[in-house]
Amino acid sequence: MTALALLAASTSYAAQSVRQGPHTLAPPSFDGHGWLVALNMGVMAWATTIAAMVLAYLIHEERRDDVGPLRSPARIWRTIGMIYATGVMLRCGVEAASIWGWDPSDPTGTARLLIAKRLVDPIAVACGVTGLGLYVLSGPGLAEQLRKEPLPIRMWQSREIAHRIGWLGLLSMIAAVGVVSTR
Repeated sequence: MTALALLAASTSYAAQSVRQGPHTLAPPSFDGHGWLVALNMGVMAWATTIAAMVLAYLIHEERRDDVGPLRSPARIWRTIGMIYATGVMLRCGVEAASIWGWDPSDPTGTARLLIAKRLVDPIAVACGVTGLGLYVLSGPGLAEQLRKEPLPIRMWQSREIAHRIGWLGLLSMIAAVGVVSTR
């Protein structure tokens, strides 16, 4: 069905809307505010990249470490992180692509991106709801496990990673401003 929807994009309502709508440099919902286009494109690209990096890291960690049975706290925590990262990556990735790929002179290509966005949205929401469900279901058990020993958490040992994420965000914003400025 997905392939059929994308193949039929040339005759879709989305393509008709792009073809007949105003020939703007960005989707009309931005109302001509270039700064808003750049902000959204930068944030969506940044979130996609961060989510992809976190997902790759968690998959690598899961493969590297044998943390025990499926119900172990570490595995549950990683699984919740992977589910959330997948949802963010999918939703923000397809949104960034639809903003970046907006082209009124190519209504079929733009319609494909818009249809892809609507096809991915339910999957991304399902990831979020599944992550919330696992969080709620595992909460009492994880809290009980964390109370067994006084284990201090050293959050600042990951400070370098947080700095990299910040720089990545800045570079994403600069790239988005560049793309919007050169349209």
